[in-house]
Amino acid sequence: MQKTLNIPTNSHDGLYDITKAVELVVERSEIQQGIVNVYVQGATAGIMIQENWDDSVQNDLVNLLKKLIPHGVWQHDAQDNNGDSHLKAGLIGPSETIPLINGKMGLSTWQNIFLCEFDGPRENRSVVVTILEDK
Repeated sequence: MQKTLNIPTNSHDGLYDITKAVELVVERSEIQQGIVNVYVQGATAGIMIQENWDDSVQNDLVNLLKKLIPHGVWQHDAQDNNGDSHLKAGLIGPSETIPLINGKMGLSTWQNIFLCEFDGPRENRSVVVTILEDK
């Protein structure tokens, strides 16, 4: 089963919790065992599993990436001023795969799925959720 989620973002750099949207896709699939792959389309965004308890971890991650990969100093900035966005997305990666156990994603208590925006705001980020059943 496969479904594309359309996620708007409202900042240049930010993490957006998409766990509940992915859970809805899993529930509707009625698949009990297998894997769930979450993939963002685009070269300036990523997908990450991270702590969900409060915003401090997400804020710390965004601030770390801003310090490690500053804006405006890369060769690609001469084309469209988003060299840092490509590097951050490449570092994080475009997807995560989660085991599906008894119809639920195998995330721990403190894990959620985040869309990582590095070139926003965007009216729409397409996130493809693919569920493969283990028969």
